[in-house]
Amino acid sequence: MSYQAPAAPPLPRILDALGVGERDIAAIVPLTGGTHNTVTRVTLTDGRDWVVKTPPPHTAALRYERDLLVNEVAFYTAAAPAGGPAIPRIVRSETDPAAPTGAYLVMTARPGRPWPEVAPTADDGDEPRLRAELGRIVGQLHGVTGVATSGFGYPAEPFGPLAPTWRTAFTAMTEAVLADAETYRARLPHPVGDIRTALAGAAPVLDEVTRPALVHFDLWPGNLLVTGEAGARTIGGVIDGERMFWGDPVADFVSLALFGDIERDRDFLAGYAGAGVSSRTRPGSDD
Repeated sequence: MSYQAPAAPPLPRILDALGVGERDIAAIVPLTGGTHNTVTRVTLTDGRDWVVKTPPPHTAALRYERDLLVNEVAFYTAAAPAGGPAIPRIVRSETDPAAPTGAYLVMTARPGRPWPEVAPTADDGDEPRLRAELGRIVGQLHGVTGVATSGFGYPAEPFGPLAPTWRTAFTAMTEAVLADAETYRARLPHPVGDIRTALAGAAPVLDEVTRPALVHFDLWPGNLLVTGEAGARTIGGVIDGERMFWGDPVADFVSLALFGDIERDRDFLAGYAGAGVSSRTRPGSDD
């Protein structure tokens, strides 16, 4: 009976592929808070500071969660020119799980702590200013348009090639969620059949979206890093772009105002308007 040695942990293999040896490493710190990938911060002796992401082994997951790392690579690649210094830069990536290193993403670490840990307040002037800064960053990201020949949906293509229309893409995305609800017997506020009927009845409005905008789709405060001292805080990082898709930018307003109303967030909306984005239509259209 032949013996096969267990595979080496992915992080050493990844660092070796980047030419990083033990002498080059100042610190390795596992990061918590993620719900899908394994995330590790690697600080090198020359001052470089990286975040390394590796996906979990193939296990039961939601239908859209196939190859999420592909989405995240696509997000940072598209967002970096538009989103300014808050967007991590890709150092190197490999999206093929069959590669010798396995799939991975290495990107620059961004400064700061998650927004909820900092708790900026209106009293020190940070909260209104940060909301306006966030609005500007999100507006700039929404100004990024996918390649016209690509279309709408997830870059990882869990449901097949990107769709030519937003209606087609959104229908596939929501149908996958409903199918997962049936598979895992999730409790929903209404029967799945009723939800399908409601979505189908409203589907024509989706045709108003003609531009595949860059949508992060997970912009809750935990994915926003805040840096600086009280009274002078800024947004240091916009992270965890693995849920992104090309589609209707209005979708981002859900996580940006969890359990609230984005239309009441005047500071955010002022910053967003300042980015000068016509969010839902193709450049040059009449709308």
